[in-house]
Amino acid sequence: MDTVTAPALPDPTGPDADLVALTRALCDIPSVSGSEKALADAIEALLRGLPHLDVVRDGDALVARTDLGRDRRVVVAGHIDTVPVADNLPTRLDGTGTDAVLWGRGTVDMLGGVAVALALAAELGAPGSAPAHDLTWIFYDHEEVDSALNGLGRLARNHPDLLRGDFAILGEPSNAGIEGGCNGTMRVEVRTRGVAAHSARAWTGENAIHAAAPVLARLAAYEPREVEVDGLVYREGLNAVRIEGGIAGNVIPDACTIEVNYRFAPSRTTQEAEAHLRQVFEGFDVVVTDAAGGARPGLDDPLAARFVRSVLDTTGGAPAPKYGWTDVARFAELGVPAVNFGPGDPLLAHKDDERLPVAQLAQCRDALRAWLLGG
Repeated sequence: MDTVTAPALPDPTGPDADLVALTRALCDIPSVSGSEKALADAIEALLRGLPHLDVVRDGDALVARTDLGRDRRVVVAGHIDTVPVADNLPTRLDGTGTDAVLWGRGTVDMLGGVAVALALAAELGAPGSAPAHDLTWIFYDHEEVDSALNGLGRLARNHPDLLRGDFAILGEPSNAGIEGGCNGTMRVEVRTRGVAAHSARAWTGENAIHAAAPVLARLAAYEPREVEVDGLVYREGLNAVRIEGGIAGNVIPDACTIEVNYRFAPSRTTQEAEAHLRQVFEGFDVVVTDAAGGARPGLDDPLAARFVRSVLDTTGGAPAPKYGWTDVARFAELGVPAVNFGPGDPLLAHKDDERLPVAQLAQCRDALRAWLLGG
């Protein structure tokens, strides 16, 4: 765990807070999954300086809540971890004004969205800025790794009352538009077995890597579905993401493992997804290693529908599906309608050239602020 003391974050208070400086500061404190402590410490210090918020910390996850006696509560959540850095920190800013672009790990996924949330958390609920609903702000760890480690899931187990709400907004990148629901995700290992032998006498063994060829052929021939769910079309995907086998350069391998990731539409349960994969890889040993169900769009919920209308009146466009998995699925399991709304192009998430048009920061902040104030 990272024990480096993080610098103080820029003051996010006020309607004209410097969102670019805040985003850069968040990104430049490295927070690869498992090393979020320094960034969590910095966010905690900022939140505890805001008297209108009650703050709870669980591990490297933080929850800050208003208690204004409103009839409804809106949750705004975002993860603070990133995938590993690829020589793309510290951040750099190219251009000026509304044409400027901020480059670096985390700018898109999703510390730009965290910056928007922190700026609004500092403002809304303070004297002179009363939101229409009570607000819960959640900043959590371990989203980019196995679902069992997810900080939001840990909060749901340890403090389920803190996740209570009537509507939730995930600050995941959506190009400042609305992305409804999310695909489910499942990882399996497809395993083959062979017989070890000296490679100079290969005929005395059986090559487990060669035995994996039909698995790869099935993956190459696979045609993923496009599935309409509640008016949004979700694209599925089935791909090998890792292969392991062999122990030495002169030994016929007796074992091979192909790790496969399946992204499936939210119309399919995890049980149905597993059954489908066992059918695709019939005749092979299939072991499920990780799974998380998707979430239907939920845009027919009245509060969600009003949010969509309000935001799209400002940002334009139409609701779209979220192809990746996000924690809207966790809120859906809790019975809380949720959508994805944040700055950044999701197609740039996890890429080495991850970058964010800074104009989207203010665009998302202003659209979210207007709805939270007006209800």
